[in-house]
Amino acid sequence: MRVHALTRGGAIAAFVVGALTFGIGGLAYTAILLAFFVSSIALGRLGKARKTQLTDVGKLGARDAAQVLANGGVATLCALGLAVASDRSTAWLAIAVCGFAGAYAAATADTWGTEIGTLVRGRPRSIVTFRPIATGLSGGVTAAGTLAEFAGAAFIGLIAAFVLPQLPALRDLHETFPLAAAAAITLGGIAGALTDSLLGGTVQELRRCPLCDRACEIDPHTCGTRAPLVRGIAGFSNDLVNGAATLAGAIVAGALALVCYGAR
Repeated sequence: MRVHALTRGGAIAAFVVGALTFGIGGLAYTAILLAFFVSSIALGRLGKARKTQLTDVGKLGARDAAQVLANGGVATLCALGLAVASDRSTAWLAIAVCGFAGAYAAATADTWGTEIGTLVRGRPRSIVTFRPIATGLSGGVTAAGTLAEFAGAAFIGLIAAFVLPQLPALRDLHETFPLAAAAAITLGGIAGALTDSLLGGTVQELRRCPLCDRACEIDPHTCGTRAPLVRGIAGFSNDLVNGAATLAGAIVAGALALVCYGAR
């Protein structure tokens, strides 16, 4: 709270997510959660003056409850699934833990890509049309941002490879688990970040301020003028896109774990 990283609602949501994560997965799961959160906050403070000028996008300040749940909700559900499941087979354990980490890999990849991408001089291009779009708008990609996404996904994958085998339930897994898990989680994170960009450039609501003649993601615009919808689905916000991206990350990472351990 002292660094103003979370609103009051965001702090409550983060406490619930953190408590469930630690209660189910102990230090191993908590290390993955903290790797996402701490790195995201640190990168968010880079070039803060430039980022505060991006007035056409919403939620540039402290994270609220919706943002916390969008980034951590799917992972928490994966953790709960592991806790309540009666199936304790090797395959199910690998799927559950890789799904948990894959969701955070996607959240980390997307956050790193966004934070680094907004610092790049020059306009990003739409992942759909490849035309230049305003910095900060969803669906835009840059070379630096894409590399940051890969790095963010790999960061979580590597941390997971070290900490997940420390879970008592996983100590009997095959010795190749750390390497296989790192690959599955990294690929899940990349898939999630790609999903985020595609949804952000297609179904996420995009509006246009008639007074400023600027595309934006908020209504009313910062100038106070109502901004009609010009693309996407009304109400399909960036939080929903982020939630879908983490779900994609969990599914891909879990599916790859099933491929590796389904026959065990």
